[in-house]
Amino acid sequence: MDAIFFDIGGVLLDSASVRRAHERFIADLRDEYDLDAGNPLETWRAEVGAHFREREGTGFRSARAGYERAIDALGVEGEWESAFDRALSETIEPNPGAIEVVETLAEYDLHFGVISDVDAAEGRRILATFDILEEFDSITTSEEVGRTKPDPAMFETALEKSETTPERSLMVGDRYRHDMAGAKDAGMVTAAYGAEEGPAIDHRLTDLREVLDLV
Repeated sequence: MDAIFFDIGGVLLDSASVRRAHERFIADLRDEYDLDAGNPLETWRAEVGAHFREREGTGFRSARAGYERAIDALGVEGEWESAFDRALSETIEPNPGAIEVVETLAEYDLHFGVISDVDAAEGRRILATFDILEEFDSITTSEEVGRTKPDPAMFETALEKSETTPERSLMVGDRYRHDMAGAKDAGMVTAAYGAEEGPAIDHRLTDLREVLDLV
């Protein structure tokens, strides 16, 4: 391989820890703002979910805009971003082996990048929280491209940055349609970490450290 790209959520980042971070954030809001009776966590999830369901095709929709929508639905007035960012930074966790793999691959003679459906600032903040931001040669986000995976523009943009050919570039992802099928359509080699089965998968990983054997 001349290049390897990782998704963030579900691959480098433990998705369950994000849910726990949101639960902590809502609990903090309930205490600080004395939210009305009901289930503010369910309101939060419903509003954020509705925000993303309104996306047309592979168009980008900002997660931060979805959070603002949910905050409005909760009736919270005032600054909330610092509490949200603190809950995430103190709660999110990497998947097993993720940090070890990143630090090892950063020493390899290849292009090391990210292709992720995240807001640019949020993606970088997650990587910085794990102290691995500076290890990557490129970071390609949906906010930057204006599209989400499996749109070809996501993979083409990342490949342009790496100046490598698709057939010598590996995509590691956790979603079949978005990561595996999208990368395969772009001509890339694929490695699935938790994605459902399908013909677009070239390699399957049960542990992220197994990716070292592929490169």
